[in-house]
Amino acid sequence: MLFNIFISDLDIGIKCTLMKFADDTKLSEAVDTTEGRATLQEDLDSLEEWANKNLLKFNKTSSSSVERDLEVLVDNKLHVSEQCTAVARKANRMLGCIKDTTSRAKVITPLYSVLVRPHLESCV
Repeated sequence: MLFNIFISDLDIGIKCTLMKFADDTKLSEAVDTTEGRATLQEDLDSLEEWANKNLLKFNKTSSSSVERDLEVLVDNKLHVSEQCTAVARKANRMLGCIKDTTSRAKVITPLYSVLVRPHLESCV
């Protein structure tokens, strides 16, 4: 609670979308125009100033080729192929469990509909 109070002024003057989570802050803006890029850079500079003024540091060093954002795996080129691979792997495991436990078609179809299909649809 105290940390939320401490960072309550973080978004003052920010023009882009700023989302605050429990231990994370996300800044986003459409950067398909020169103005969008400039606005994003101004807000990044403003956040850097805020951090310096409040003796905090942003973690700029952590980078990876794949990030999990709202439970979706996205790579550094904004592709979700890792997400699709992970979902397919999970669906195959579930199909294997269904196959190992029953061979009756009347049971397989409802189990597939309830356990496997929702995961595959969420990937789409």
